Amino acid sequence: MIRIAVDAMGGDLAPRAVVEGAYLAAVEDGISILLVGDRERVAAEISRLGDPRGRIEVVHAEEIVGMDDPATAPLRKKRRSSVRLCAELVHEGRAQAMVTAGHTGAAMIAAKVVIGTSAGVDRPALAAVVPSAHGRTVLLDVGANVDSKPNHLREFAVMGHFYAQEVIGTESPRIGLLSIGEEDNKGSELTREVFKVLKRTGLHFVGNVEGGDVFQGTVDVVVCDGFVGNVLLKSAEALAELLGRMLGEEIGKSRRTQLGYAILKPAIDRFRSRTDYTEYGAAPLLGVEGGCFIGHGRSTARAIRNAIRRAVEFSEGRVHEKIRDKLAELHQQEASLLATGAGQPEEIPAR
Repeated sequence: MIRIAVDAMGGDLAPRAVVEGAYLAAVEDGISILLVGDRERVAAEISRLGDPRGRIEVVHAEEIVGMDDPATAPLRKKRRSSVRLCAELVHEGRAQAMVTAGHTGAAMIAAKVVIGTSAGVDRPALAAVVPSAHGRTVLLDVGANVDSKPNHLREFAVMGHFYAQEVIGTESPRIGLLSIGEEDNKGSELTREVFKVLKRTGLHFVGNVEGGDVFQGTVDVVVCDGFVGNVLLKSAEALAELLGRMLGEEIGKSRRTQLGYAILKPAIDRFRSRTDYTEYGAAPLLGVEGGCFIGHGRSTARAIRNAIRRAVEFSEGRVHEKIRDKLAELHQQEASLLATGAGQPEEIPAR
């Protein structure tokens, strides 16, 4: 049975919004939840919502990692914090994945150190799923690593491949490398070297892509350095919010536009749903031995519920095991070829 550990104390709206989202996932979706946080406060929120039908177990945590705490707090000063205990539950096998909307840095460190990175993974990557003209695109890394080497981006490509395949449902994900031009020789020294590396992975690598391709649906997975990915993601989120506010302002300017809105409301609501971060819920930290999903600090109950759903899909697809096995296969072949002096590895088909 899949069980998800949820950090009840993480996020601007915790514990109320987190408990409500976990409650909906448990009662309406039938998901088994370990709700980690201050027992008294969490129990009060559950009591307000009603009987969780035995699908929620509360795990008491004496401490909370606040946004002003250092990212290392779960390892040193706050070892009994809710985010640390979530990671421990995954490491112990009591939960298959964790969900938090709290301190991003603390969640990443807790996952990397307590849950542990998968064999063959040097740098776990934070992935985001963004809307595109033809569905959704996986973008990684979006902030876990701000200084990456070519082999790290190769790991990101493998992780993105399996995430798109198992969770998004893309049978043969097309992978693009984010650069400033589509030509093979365009970009920085890093991207030009990564281009050569990705051609040897056996993945469906289609070459360089530009920023606009992320949203055009030209590819299914976009690989980039965490610094670039984080800037791109936050810019896109800010633009979506700005467009929503501007649309609301224009609608309210006259009786005529208000009447037009009443007619177009179903289409506008669908548009907002496609660009709303709560639709997907949270970003997975790929490359650790279990699921770790990190949401916005302002996550609503809807965002938490959807993050829990994504965590279940991730666990059912055993995505972390497939990432581990593929990277181990690549590293093993490289080591063998280097030992014999045979040169660069041949392509290994993705499965």
